[in-house]
Parts: sequence; C-alpha cells; structure tokens
Amino acid sequence: MSPAELDVWREFFRLYPFDDHHRYHRPAALASASMGGDFQKKLDFLSPPVFGDQYSEADIATMRALGFDPSTRP
Repeated sequence: MSPAELDVWREFFRLYPFDDHHRYHRPAALASASMGGDFQKKLDFLSPPVFGDQYSEADIATMRALGFDPSTRP
C-alpha cells in the first residue's frame, strides 16, 4: 500500500469508524438519554473506558505524548 493510499484509509476510518463505540454504544446511549437522564453517564455505563488499570501513569503519559488519548473510547 502506498503512503498516499494509507493516508486516504486513515482519513476514511477517522471519519467513519467501525468500532462498537460508534456503531452500538453511542446510538443506544442516545436513545436511552432521549427518555431522560444524562447521555454521558449512559454512555459510560454502556462503554466503560478500555484502559482501566492495565496501564500505568507512565504508559498513559507516553501514549498521550505519541498523540493517542487513552481516556477516549475506541
């Protein structure tokens, strides 16, 4: 795959992610919140943070330095 094609795929997946968070959890939280309640609390219940206790503070700092935010969901 050429670098140009890789960039196109990166942009595509940034715009249209295929993960459970975007396909299932956000729509379910939106539907649930429309009946009352806090959207973010419902989303946190449906899709808890994936990093939990598996990474140390140093790991998280390194990921953030490399441009990843482990506090966001996939």
